[in-house]
This record gives sequence, structure tokens and C-alpha cells, in this order.
Amino acid sequence: MDEERALYIVRAGEAGAIERVLRDYSDKHRATFKFESTDEDKRKKLCEGIFKVLLKDIPTTCQVSCLEVLRILSRDKKVLVPVTTKENMQILLRLAKLNESDDSLEKVSEFPVIVESLKCLCNIVFNSQMAQQLSLELNLAAKLCNLLRKCKDRKFINDIKCFDLRLLFVLSLLHTDIRSQLRYELQGLPLLTQILESAFSIKWTDEYESAIDRNGPPLSPQETDCAIEALKALFNVTVDSWKVHKEGDSHQFRVMAAVLRHCLLIVGPTEDKTEELHSNAVNLLSNVPVSCLDVLICPLTHGETAPEATTLDELPSDKTAEKETVLKNNTMVYNGMNMEAIHVLLSFMEKRIDKGSSYREGLTPVLSLLTECSRAHRNIRKFLKDQVLPPLRDVTNRPEVGSTVRNKLVRLMTHVDLGVKQIAAEFLFVLCKERVDSLLKYTGYGNAAGLLAARGLLAGGRGDNWYSEDEDTDTEEYKNAKPKEELLKPMGLKPDGTITPLEEALNQYSVIEETSSDTD
Repeated sequence: MDEERALYIVRAGEAGAIERVLRDYSDKHRATFKFESTDEDKRKKLCEGIFKVLLKDIPTTCQVSCLEVLRILSRDKKVLVPVTTKENMQILLRLAKLNESDDSLEKVSEFPVIVESLKCLCNIVFNSQMAQQLSLELNLAAKLCNLLRKCKDRKFINDIKCFDLRLLFVLSLLHTDIRSQLRYELQGLPLLTQILESAFSIKWTDEYESAIDRNGPPLSPQETDCAIEALKALFNVTVDSWKVHKEGDSHQFRVMAAVLRHCLLIVGPTEDKTEELHSNAVNLLSNVPVSCLDVLICPLTHGETAPEATTLDELPSDKTAEKETVLKNNTMVYNGMNMEAIHVLLSFMEKRIDKGSSYREGLTPVLSLLTECSRAHRNIRKFLKDQVLPPLRDVTNRPEVGSTVRNKLVRLMTHVDLGVKQIAAEFLFVLCKERVDSLLKYTGYGNAAGLLAARGLLAGGRGDNWYSEDEDTDTEEYKNAKPKEELLKPMGLKPDGTITPLEEALNQYSVIEETSSDTD
């Protein structure tokens, strides 16, 4: 009934009547996402009628009402089949100021029309394969980048940027060819990075260092949403960036990593929005070549130099670690380096563990990121070792028992999800410099058995990667308890079928093999 009335007015009414009836329809169906199949034909005709109205010279308010209803109707994939034509797509491109002939965004009164047109395009492109093909034919990605360049430094049009970025994300999600076009032809990496810089109001103090205003206000909801959409689009653009081939690429990735470091050190308008912002930053950091992640840490500035009076005694008991770790003005410092961003990543990881669900999607990205950072950058590894695996003092409880980060990670080593337990074990193994004896010291043999078996290290040894030979000192508590830890050993079968320590069993088989070859 609603469609019939709206369709009658759209076909025969004047602009004022059309605006009123469509506004009523929009108010009633704003939260509608499932439609009755019996009215499908009427909705198709209503869409066609709205596109005809949009061709006319009508007031801006009427255009907005038309586009709002079109956005609601475009949630229904079946309705889009007959109305997704090149001509109708071009109508929306014109209204969204995506034609090259539109040189500026000066008329504020047109902004609602631009935003609603972009919203319609987001729905239509996402729900229609025909629209996706037409997007390629109409070179929509290039038009969106051009619109972004017009408004990248103008904060009062955040909604336009936000939905422009969302449409770029949808396009690059659905078409791998567009990812390549964005990366190379359209220079999407520097463009989207600049959008982030603008959203965060970044002021550079050095090539890869930005000023952090710890007393400043949180990001506004609009700035946060814009930044999240830019992060998602950048993820698609860089998803295949495993190696840096040119010096220019390396520089650009370092700039982006520095912007992401800034992102980790600021907050959004709510705790949930901050977590969403940081989650997308973590995902994007996973695409950055590991050699460029060194900018996540930076030397202290002259004003931040840690004084000699700052000692470990001033740290909370659960954060006490090596002497290199100190707090200065609430900044985590290790060996003269600012570790704030790494500390935020570690806290983010622990929060995801504490959630107790969706580990594969929510936890593995940050665990993988911290693992790769630790493997490639010595200072990051040593800092994380101090925080996650501090000198062992509790030798009475099992490694998986307790509430420390170590206890939580050790529990994950026996998780039912293979991917989760593998990355948790890998992270701890890297922090132990891939030394079996060190891993067993902190996790216990039973928890580490899966990783060691997969790597062929059940009899001991170390992994394939090289690490510095800095000393891993034992506490007095561990030295006293170490002789009593022989209760659990890796065991194997001797040739006669009896059980013996694995190392001895392997030696006996080696002797038999040598004897057999001598006989031959």
C-alpha cells in the first residue's frame, strides 16, 4: 500500500508532493531490511520512477528525499536488477559530484545530496553484480579518488569523505583489479595515508615521528568513522604487500606505519569506538613489510630522557622486569626507546584474550603482528619478553594457572582451535629466542609439546632463526626449583619395547642404524 501511494505521487505529482510522500515512506521504512515479495514489482517501478524524477530540475530537499528512499529500496537485491543501468549509475555519479567536470565543493547546500548519492552507490555496488561491472566501465575508483583529493583537508565535509572511502573499500573488496589500480595508477597509498593524517590532525616532529597531545580531546565520532573507513580501504590496497621492492615504497610504508603508531596512541569518543579503531590499525599493520615496523618505536626526545632516579621499584609489581624498562611521564620506555605503541598492542592483545571468544578473528591478527615484530626487531622482542615472560618467581603453580599475560598465553597453547594455539605458541617461542629449554622453563613441556613436535624439537635444541646471545638470567626461586622439575620428561621406546628418556632412545636407534650400514 505504501508503494502504491508513493508510486502514484512520483508519477503524477509535483516536487512538493513527491518530497512529502517520499519523506513519509522513508520515515516508516528507515529500519526495514527485509521486504515482502508480494510488493516486489511495485518497488521496482518506484525505483524507476525515482530515477526519472532525479533527471528533473527539482529542489535539493526533494533530491534528498528521493535518494533516501532509493537507498532503502536498494537493500533488496531483486529490485536492483532492472534499475541498475549505465544511465541510472551516471545519474548517481553526477549527484555525488563524481564527474571530472565538477571542480569544487563550494555549495554546502549540496552536501546532503552528495552524501545520500554515495550511500546509494554503496548499497547498489555491494548488492548488484551488474553495478560492479559498470563501476569498472565508468572508472568509479578514479572518480572517488578525485573527490577525496578535493576534500582531504576540509574537516567540515567528513560525511562525504566517510562514504567515499566506504565505497572505495567495497570496490576494492570485490575486485582485485581495483586494488592494483588504487595502489599504483591512482597512488592510493599516499592519498589514503594523507586522509588518515587529516583525520588525526597529525603534526610531524621528525620524518617518522608525530606529536602526541596526551591532554587533548578524543577524536570526534565523525573523525573516528572517517579514519576507520580509511583504514579498511588501505587494508585492501596493501593486502598483497609482503615485500618492498623500491626505496620509495619503503618510505611510504614507514610513513603509514608512523601514522598507525599515532592511531594506537589516541582514543575515540567511546571505548568501543577506540577498540574498533585500534583493531583496524592492527589489521593494517599486518600488511606493512616487517622491515618498516621499526618506526613503531622511537628514541626518546631530549624532553623525554628517562632520569637515573626512575627505577623498577616505581613500577607495579606485575610489570617489574629488566633494569632497562622504566616509566617516564606515563610513557613505557625500554633501553632508551619509547615503547608506548608496543605496550598498547600488548594491552589490546590481553583484552582480546579476556573476551574469551572469536579468537581467530579478534586475537590472531595482533598475536601474529607481535610475533613478526619480535622476530625482526630486537628491542621490541626484549621489551615484550620483559612484559610477558618476566624473571620466573612463581615456581609453585603450573604455567597455565594464574591471571598474568604469560598464564593466559600458555592456556591458549592447548586451545581447541589449531590456528589459535599455533600462533600463541609461536609468539612465546620467539620471545624465548626459539630456544627449547627457555620455552619449557616458562610454559612446561606438556603445553609446548604440540609446537615442538611440529618443529621436530621434542628432543631439545632451537629453531632456525638467529637471535642475539643476550643473557637470560634465572631467579633464585627458579634455580632452587629447577632440580625438582625433572618429574616430566619426553619419553620414547627403546628397540626392546621398554620406555626410556627420548634422547636415550634416539641414541640407541642411531647405534643400530650405524651397525646395520656397517654390515651392508
